[in-house]
Amino acid sequence: MSANSSFVNPFHRTHSLAAAAPAGKVKLTHPGKAILAGGIAGGIEICITFPTEYVKTQLQLDEKANPPKYKGIGDCVKQTVNSHGVRGLYRGLSSLLYGSIPKAAVRFGVFEFLSNKMRDESGKLDSKRGFLCGLGAGVAEAVVVVCPMETVKVKFIHDQTSANPKYRGFFHGVREIIRSEGLRGTYQGLTATVLKQGSNQAIRFYVMTSLRNWYKGDDPNKAINPLVTGLFGAVAGATSVFGNTPLDVIKTRMQGLEAHKYKSTLDCAVKIMKHEGPMAFYKGTVPRLGRVCMDVAIVFIIYEEVVKVLNMVWKTD
Repeated sequence: MSANSSFVNPFHRTHSLAAAAPAGKVKLTHPGKAILAGGIAGGIEICITFPTEYVKTQLQLDEKANPPKYKGIGDCVKQTVNSHGVRGLYRGLSSLLYGSIPKAAVRFGVFEFLSNKMRDESGKLDSKRGFLCGLGAGVAEAVVVVCPMETVKVKFIHDQTSANPKYRGFFHGVREIIRSEGLRGTYQGLTATVLKQGSNQAIRFYVMTSLRNWYKGDDPNKAINPLVTGLFGAVAGATSVFGNTPLDVIKTRMQGLEAHKYKSTLDCAVKIMKHEGPMAFYKGTVPRLGRVCMDVAIVFIIYEEVVKVLNMVWKTD
């Protein structure tokens, strides 16, 4: 601390790394730190929340015309465990884990890169700019990581429901998909994925930015307790679920093994509405709500804490 800061209470938030920033101006996060912290957060989060993702995907693929195989969330879990054991709830984890680490890394890296450019003179990011930065981060993660990885994940989970599963593992599955369908086979539902991820992150970062600004008030360097960060993350996650579950349903159908039934993203939406009704767009909402709230809360908590550690060992100012 410099000599000219003698009027600053030396015990005031000494635990906050943000206190190292000049008074009145927020400390910016280097995109490199954001990429590393985001990757770590994404990897830990998916290991905790994957079973709910598995159930959500199964219910969305369980179309009414089949007829339905599952009566609900509990029945889906029961049938899966009876048929494949508890490990069955983790089928497809490898494909999602390989995607979750780079996905979160790209998301936070792009968000911090864009937000650092769009902050005002004091370093504050308003909610509207937070929305735009989140949109950019969502589109980037969709194109670079999410679409190919989600396509493989959905095909893995859908493959398990068939009488004779043909994928023996992640790399074997990817090799088989590319061999039979080409590289385009891993980019099914790209439009729906870009729409889903773009809106997802735009909504989440808009809510997070709004809540953070409200909490900090006139002090941009005010420390936020990790539990408060988790609560804000859960609210942001819930908001995004109700805002774009229809896009998530369409994306899942476009990436399933029966994706050939649909000519395009719009054709998929029209056929779902025509044959199954509007409520079909909200299939899997409950398990998705639980997973996403936990997902976003965990990711933001771990991300913020890892950034604090990196600020101590990695000087970028």
